[in-house]
Amino acid sequence: MTEIRHIVFDIGKVLIHYDPDLPFSRLIPDAEERKWFFDNVCTSAWNIEQDRGRTWEDAEALLIAEHPDHAENIRNFRRHWHEMVPHAYEDSVAIMIGLIESGHDVTMLTNFAADTLAEARQRFDFLNRPRGVTVSGEIGLIKPDRGIYDHHVAAFGLEPWATLFIDDSQKNVDGARAAGWQSVLFTDAETLKQDLKRLGIAA
Repeated sequence: MTEIRHIVFDIGKVLIHYDPDLPFSRLIPDAEERKWFFDNVCTSAWNIEQDRGRTWEDAEALLIAEHPDHAENIRNFRRHWHEMVPHAYEDSVAIMIGLIESGHDVTMLTNFAADTLAEARQRFDFLNRPRGVTVSGEIGLIKPDRGIYDHHVAAFGLEPWATLFIDDSQKNVDGARAAGWQSVLFTDAETLKQDLKRLGIAA
């Protein structure tokens, strides 16, 4: 087994919690109506384009033209974003900080809009502790596209075969492996500790 020399963390649902239902359970109290809104208006496919670099202004204008009756809640998606990210996963953060403090090379690779990640880094200082971060919204590439992994390798001088990626999405884990990285699926901090131990990394 190749020695791991670089460790790369995803952010959302690995280090910080993310759930759009948190503000929208108040904004659209009816569960069926809320589900319809997320299935048909502010969909995952719509939101991922902000992760790819589309501005919120353009994103909102597009949807408001299609769904003018929902204009206020379309704007509420960005307006109440801070409520969607209520807290960090302290046990996962402790693992990452421990790896950094024990001398491991730690970076981050995330699908995130540029402005909301900047906001998250102001709120959660531990996001500033790794050596750096590749943000999809800043470079116009998203996981699991091969290009974003290759970009991260080039930007931070990594050896793909000696790089471990930690992500909560199986397709992103598979994307990293296709790019020649080692990768594990994040489910919880205790499982991550076991994965790291198995790979010879003390956490």
